[in-house]
Amino acid sequence: MAEEKTNLEIIAPTPEEAIENGLQQLGLSEDMVDIEILDAGSRGLLGIGGRQARVRLTLRTFESMIDEHEPDQNDIDREEIQDFGPVSTAQEIDFSELGEEDQQNLKTVQSVVIELLDRMRIKAEVKVKYVDPQDDKDQRVVMVDIEGKDLSILIGRRSETLNALQYITSLIVNKELGRWVPVQIDVQGYRDRRERQLRQLGRRMAEQAIQSGRKQTLEPMPANERRVIHLELRNHPQVYTESVGEEPYRKVTILLK
Repeated sequence: MAEEKTNLEIIAPTPEEAIENGLQQLGLSEDMVDIEILDAGSRGLLGIGGRQARVRLTLRTFESMIDEHEPDQNDIDREEIQDFGPVSTAQEIDFSELGEEDQQNLKTVQSVVIELLDRMRIKAEVKVKYVDPQDDKDQRVVMVDIEGKDLSILIGRRSETLNALQYITSLIVNKELGRWVPVQIDVQGYRDRRERQLRQLGRRMAEQAIQSGRKQTLEPMPANERRVIHLELRNHPQVYTESVGEEPYRKVTILLK
């Protein structure tokens, strides 16, 4: 029997916006999903009778990801790691005021992350909780906090390893539960620190755009990081933002209104 793939359908004014919104919700880059345009949409005649675009993003199977991102001997002394013991620890989950489905979601996410860390021979404490969305268009997210000593190996260059771990976790969780559960993984507060840096960067570049009278283009970023800039500046009175370019080199551009 063919393995069922996890997918997400998004509706937006254009296919491009639908794809970007979907990648932001998944926290993934375009090369990690298959994209199917179900309906390209239509602007209608003089803006009347138009319809929105609809796309489907399907998570690609990635069974070898665990082995590819397992620490090698250049990063960690395997014999030393063996002394840590085989299993990471789970912090007790507060189930107060949580429904049965939410409890199952948290338990499953936590156990999946612990198993993956065990396979990577990494000892850490794994905490899970629900966090409210920053945007009313989004769903609640299961946030996973991984704490421990010297876990920089789980982050990687430009958070590539961290995003891969999050991707694998999403695949396994959604296969086990049979439903889509948004998951975000952080290691020792890295994403929080990065988000603060991105917000500061967005405000600083907005000021440069205003002072110079010219648009400002930021460095290439994954969809979830571009989203931070968009959200930070969405209500700015003098500038607006756009994403330009192709993945994985897509960038945020800040323009004057």
